Formats: sequence, C-alpha cells, structure tokens
Amino acid sequence: MSAALPVFRYHPDPVVSGSIREGTETCVCCERSTGWIYTASFYTAQDVDGQFCPWCIADGSAAARFEGEFTDSYGLAGVSGEILEHVTRRTPGFHAWQDPHWLVHCEDAAAFVGEVGHTELAAHPEALDQLRTDLRMGGWHDASQLEGFLTHLGQGASAMLFRCTVCGTHLAYADAS
Repeated sequence: MSAALPVFRYHPDPVVSGSIREGTETCVCCERSTGWIYTASFYTAQDVDGQFCPWCIADGSAAARFEGEFTDSYGLAGVSGEILEHVTRRTPGFHAWQDPHWLVHCEDAAAFVGEVGHTELAAHPEALDQLRTDLRMGGWHDASQLEGFLTHLGQGASAMLFRCTVCGTHLAYADAS
C-alpha cells in the first residue's frame, strides 16, 4: 500500500530531506506496511524496536503511544503550546550532525526546507545574512574566517534552511560534525 503522504506544515518535503523514504518496513505503531517509513530521530525513554509510518507521525499516535518527540523543543521559545506540540510530536524530524532544532519567525515555527551548502544558501541572501549575524554573535569575529566557513558550507559543515510559514523569509543555522 503506497498512498499520498500526509501534509506536514513544518516539514513540507520530508522525502527530499531524507526523513521519510519508501520502504516495506512495518510501522511499529500501527503495525501496517504503508510503503513509506520515517528515518530520522525519535526521542523517548521507551525502547522502540522499529520505525514509524508518516501517518502515525501526522496524527500524533506514534508520539502518544511511545511518549516521545521527533524533535527537541530547543529553539521554539515563544510559540504557542499548540505549535510546540505540532512540531515536536506531529512533524517528522530531520538528520543533523548536532541535535537538530527548529527555527521560529513571525511567532510561528518555520518550515524545514533542508540541509544545504553555500550555493543553495546564497540563493536566499536573507538566510545567509541572518546566519552570518548569528555566527558573529556566537564568537566568529574574524571576518575572513567567517566568510571562509560560509563559502565552504557543504564540505564538512552545512546549513539547515527554513522558510517562515507566515512571511516566507528564509532562515538558517549552521550544523557541523
């Protein structure tokens, strides 16, 4: 059985991001083989022996049954409890070197676009400028080192690109091993 995937407001293309892939595995929550399976992290104190289908993520049943979350609430300060619940418990997470976190803009969680290198990030100058500012605030004071790091994104470090669901502004944070 392979049907159209559920729509995830905060992760609109989890197949492209690699968080969901086609697969014959049986979902550990609903015990069905839907043709799609989740591949990223799930945080719980329980021992979960298997993976989830996108439908059990979307309806919240996987998070409820296994008392867990698909992403940490870090970065989601200031959003409503409903949005927090939606992102952490009803939205597929994504793969990252460090603990993945969500970005916020216009008092809403942003939509995860994907992991990108410098070329893709440069297509969104507002995200590149915001990342540059964040890195300066984080201690990158040498301009040439900062620019060197940014131009080599995609080679050992990358940027996690997001889009505001309200105004469309792109945002990013750096992720490295």
